[in-house]
Amino acid sequence: MNLVVIGAGPGGYVAALKAAQLGASVTVIERDEVGGTCLNWGCIPTKSLLASAEALAHARRLDEFGIDASGDFAPNLARIMERKNRIVATQAKGIHALFKSWGVALVKGNATIESPTRVAVSAADGTVQTLNADRIIIATGSRPANLPAFPFDGRRIISSNEAVHLSSIPSSVIIVGAGVIGCEFACILREFGCAVTMIEAMPRALMTEDAEIAELFEKELKKKKIKLIPNAKVTDASVTDNGVAVALESGTMLSAETVLVSVGRAYNTDGLGLEALGIARGARGEIVVNERMETTIPGVYAVGDVTGGILLAHVASKEGTVAASNACGVPVTIDYSVVPAAVFTSPEIGSVGLREHQAQERSIPHRIGRFPVRGLGKAHAMGEIAGLLKIIAHDDTDRILGVHIIGPHAADLIHEGAMAMQAGLAAQELASMIHAHPTLAEGLMEAAEDLHGNAIHVPKKSA
Repeated sequence: MNLVVIGAGPGGYVAALKAAQLGASVTVIERDEVGGTCLNWGCIPTKSLLASAEALAHARRLDEFGIDASGDFAPNLARIMERKNRIVATQAKGIHALFKSWGVALVKGNATIESPTRVAVSAADGTVQTLNADRIIIATGSRPANLPAFPFDGRRIISSNEAVHLSSIPSSVIIVGAGVIGCEFACILREFGCAVTMIEAMPRALMTEDAEIAELFEKELKKKKIKLIPNAKVTDASVTDNGVAVALESGTMLSAETVLVSVGRAYNTDGLGLEALGIARGARGEIVVNERMETTIPGVYAVGDVTGGILLAHVASKEGTVAASNACGVPVTIDYSVVPAAVFTSPEIGSVGLREHQAQERSIPHRIGRFPVRGLGKAHAMGEIAGLLKIIAHDDTDRILGVHIIGPHAADLIHEGAMAMQAGLAAQELASMIHAHPTLAEGLMEAAEDLHGNAIHVPKKSA
């Protein structure tokens, strides 16, 4: 069976490898670099920059840990970027090695689907080759969305793509959009010494997160002297000799050396031939798929951001394995009921399942258990005591409905909550499991106990 995968991001390359494991002959078409947005402009570059920012933050606090150090600590952006580029290159090399190991062919160029069994590839030199396919998987991903008021120029007005390739640290930045990407860059750039102002059209930062967790995060923003302007809309932006002038609907004028626009993603569907093929798309331009990741055309599948679902790399990868399995005759359906998510800010945020307001909106009887990070001995030893661990459980069955964490290593800790939900555990079952001491994971045990008023390290509540 010949399978053609269009796009080598976390959805496409994983789909290719899964199909190869199942015995298919696989060809991947990629116009840029393997790894897609995640590896080249998103997950890995930002986490590399964040690691440098965190190392800088720790260095500045060495005295708290009893370590004598003289002089000032400052970021060397050139070396930070060199390290980031080295990490990205290593990961890309690993994908190429996996392709070679499993016999996956890689073709560089732009793909156009001519029919459900034929794909044309236009190379950079103008040559065109045609690939025959028994099945096709579209995994073309997404790109930073633009606002009419903010035309990207790659220098003064930038997207996250340019932000991971900065050649100098701006003295000031206005970040339009206080979602996941905007908040991550706010923490990174602030630690590098940049004055940061965030503009958000919604009432708060991180609207996708539990409100209580987002409120705690906003307090941390204030500690970092990151200014957040919620309920604000931008009406105009103009590049000046010194930077960018930004006008808000309220009449407020702001200025900064650089503006980073982070207002969501646009789907990469242009030039694929979807209209001629008759593949259905949704109201936002996303490719419509079913639970088997099939499009409306038999034999053609789509995965990842281009389907407009949960725009996370690990979701794209799971969708890739589902599409590849079905393409190879192994029936599988996607299950989105337990999808952990992480926000790599400082402090980190991890979440899975229902937010508190969602349980309220759905009239689900529920109770909440909480445990402050400052109640953990490990957190004090680390010098990272800000944060909260929160569990939402059904009031009748005690089944865990959602877990939300803000604090050190939240992105790793959330998987204990995800595993508990995947297994259908009750909060009391999580609470009964012995947790090692001293660890941060003890906080989940305590939060589960708190659901029933039994947390050992929580003061007795007054009647």
